[in-house]
Amino acid sequence: MRTGDLEEFRGFAQERLVHLRRTAYLMCGDWHHAEDITQTALAKLYSVWGRRRQIRNLEAYAHRVLTRACVDHMRRRWRREQPSCVLPDRAEPCADPALGLQVRAALAVLPPRQRAVVVLRYWADLDIAATAAAMGCSTGTVKSHTARALTRLRSLLGDDADSDTFGAFAPPADSTRRKVVLR
Repeated sequence: MRTGDLEEFRGFAQERLVHLRRTAYLMCGDWHHAEDITQTALAKLYSVWGRRRQIRNLEAYAHRVLTRACVDHMRRRWRREQPSCVLPDRAEPCADPALGLQVRAALAVLPPRQRAVVVLRYWADLDIAATAAAMGCSTGTVKSHTARALTRLRSLLGDDADSDTFGAFAPPADSTRRKVVLR
């Protein structure tokens, strides 16, 4: 890789690091795992950085790599021994911390791909096509995973769940988060 490429990659990674890490956290539910997943995703991006001009949408590709790394991590995690007593991560500041915990607990129940769809669509604010590109699947698959995930979230969070319920965990301040209607 050329020196200019290295500097360009550093700029790309630094600019998106916080967003990628938060997205990974919402997919896996643990900050330490999110950091590992983000590092893995950035390492994979670095390995193809010399060919980045062949990638149509680098942002969508970064989300795709991150999503795959997270799903792979979740699959591996289920095969390993699980600790019986884990201290919870510190909650992010939000209007109602209890509600934020409920939402994250409900997200944790979802299968990895459904969770990834919900996080990419409603937290990362990707449209259906960008989510499909990030996950490496069809738009129909994104729609069906979204419908199933929202139905499951509705059953877990109750009939009173609405867009404010899902918004209980705060995305970056510059985000234009989609409203989620769970009804």
